[in-house]
Amino acid sequence: MNDPDFRPPTGPGPAEESEPTEEDSSFPEEQNPTEDTSFRSGDTEGAPVGTRGGRPSSRRIESSLRSLVDWVAVAVGALAVALLIKAFLLQAFYIPSESMTDTLNVNDRVLVNKLSYRIGDIDRGDIVVFEKPPAAPGSITDFIKRVAALPGETITFVDGEVFIDGQLLNEPYLDGDTHPNSAVIVSEGCTNTPAADRCTLAEGWYFVLGDNRNNSTDSRSFGPIEEDAIVGRAFLKVWPLGDLGFL
Repeated sequence: MNDPDFRPPTGPGPAEESEPTEEDSSFPEEQNPTEDTSFRSGDTEGAPVGTRGGRPSSRRIESSLRSLVDWVAVAVGALAVALLIKAFLLQAFYIPSESMTDTLNVNDRVLVNKLSYRIGDIDRGDIVVFEKPPAAPGSITDFIKRVAALPGETITFVDGEVFIDGQLLNEPYLDGDTHPNSAVIVSEGCTNTPAADRCTLAEGWYFVLGDNRNNSTDSRSFGPIEEDAIVGRAFLKVWPLGDLGFL
């Protein structure tokens, strides 16, 4: 039947579905996989030095240098502290003679407190280390004795016994009798005329004696000592270990 109102379509017909080819895929990323070049087992030219048995890395060298600097700093600091302690606080001395036996024997070691007299007074009975007096004989540069008389006091010797301002000095540390002093006490530090058995001490001067009174070079021969010459107070015997203890 011919329908004048109907005309066949003049455009192209329905599209035909094309057959999938081998090049087409539902996973586009699988079509042309790219080669992974992020790792190549045979390529070692770009490996950091030191990762395969080579020379130490710069980081390891820097760490070693830093450790060395740290140890040097510790050693220098310890040395500085030791020098400061020796200069201002504590110092060890050895006993070179028999002048202080039986309290201290030859080659004993003692610790001396250098700060003691910066904050306190020198007392009678203290064992002190002091610089060699000008009138003292021998080559020993430091002496150690016991303080017997203080500034302003008068010390007198009578038959080997010691009197301070007329009062007998109690000396339990002495071992045995002592002989009378026969040397004339030098005048420096004494306000009285030189005498063999008497000295009145000037301000800032101290009269020191060895405990081994019969074998001691002390203020009876080289005179009193100035306060400025006193290094410090011996307070602890540290050698021999069997005699360790306070003085």
